[in-house]
Amino acid sequence: MKTYLNPEKKEWSTLIKRPELKAQELDELVSSIFQTVEKMGDAAVRGYTKQFDRVEIFTPKVSASEIADACKLVPNELKEAIELAAANIRTFHAAQAEEKSIIETQVGVRCWRESRAIEKVGLYIPGGTAPLFSTVLMLGIPAQIAGCKEVVLCSPPAQDGTINPAILFAAQLVGITTIYKIGGIQAIAALAQGTEIIPKVDKIFGPGNQYVTAAKSFALTKGVAIDMPAGPSEVLVIADETSNPAFVAADLLSQAEHGADSQVILLSTNQTILQQVQTELEVQLALLPRVEIVIDALNNSCFILLNSLKECFQLSNFYAPEHLILAFDSAKEFIDEITNAGSVFIGKFSCESAGDYASGTNHTLPTNGYARNYSGVSLDSFVKKITFQELSAKGIQNLGPAIEIMAEAEQLIAHKNAVSIRLKSLNNV
Repeated sequence: MKTYLNPEKKEWSTLIKRPELKAQELDELVSSIFQTVEKMGDAAVRGYTKQFDRVEIFTPKVSASEIADACKLVPNELKEAIELAAANIRTFHAAQAEEKSIIETQVGVRCWRESRAIEKVGLYIPGGTAPLFSTVLMLGIPAQIAGCKEVVLCSPPAQDGTINPAILFAAQLVGITTIYKIGGIQAIAALAQGTEIIPKVDKIFGPGNQYVTAAKSFALTKGVAIDMPAGPSEVLVIADETSNPAFVAADLLSQAEHGADSQVILLSTNQTILQQVQTELEVQLALLPRVEIVIDALNNSCFILLNSLKECFQLSNFYAPEHLILAFDSAKEFIDEITNAGSVFIGKFSCESAGDYASGTNHTLPTNGYARNYSGVSLDSFVKKITFQELSAKGIQNLGPAIEIMAEAEQLIAHKNAVSIRLKSLNNV
């Protein structure tokens, strides 16, 4: 990893530049696949699955017997761990439910807001070398709490045409039974447009590689919402002389193993810590099975020495990381300095892996700088907020004259008349 010592602020944007994708070529591919799926439906999905995943799937929907058989293959120890994580995630997200609060803005005028579940949602769960069964919990549990009527899960099949058993176990644990063995752009295209077998949904959730990310963005043009724009996964760690170099190195590597286009950044006020972390990286890296992926990610990454913790937080806010780890003793004193971050991990023992799996917070987070203006997935992501208002006769009498004046000033006379006709009816009583 490259190391930069006390760079000037004008250099920051260059030093922390994220890996760039070939957007035009990717957009053309996504558009082409969407068009083909729209025209040919399931036949196109099957063809693309054969082309990209090198497996032919004639019956994409996972049957109840397949789910039951897969659950038997999951070790009890893993089942118990998943159940523990699910309980924590459920507790945290259930607490986010909003109670109805009726506000009387003035006499006779009552306003309130109520939540309604998004009826049909699609969950994309990555498979391949890192099947993210934890994401099933992160998305399925808030969907269940919100009361979504239809939850459709798509995940790419393995070479033998199956979905990882842990994914299916997690799905049945949270009540998801509509599961399809499809992945990639074709899965997003099917969810966004519908096919003969796969239903069109109202909103698509879930992480994925650059192809899935681009496909989700394209789905917006089809009138389907998505959880958030996203890019490759990332972490930024802030450390000082009180930090544990081994812990910091482990956190950097845990994020780097997500993918070759991931990015990890270490900011510190202490050069010795940077050197010690570099040494630990080399030791721990040699023990990892996904070493080539990690090395590619580290090539996108850097260490930066800065003059103060305040300056570290300024750079962190500028970068707006998906994950922010405060790996030093006085971390709590700096919480108010944070303005842009997807999820924050406070102190030496708060590893990013805790949030990824079992602490209870959601791991579906804004990346690529979108933490400046997006939140991570929560219960709110699965509901719509509908506002209500109720005006009594006294209410329209109190509020009506102001509405008439404002509507006339905007030259919207029908708006004014909608009030005037009511006021006149009351005056004639």
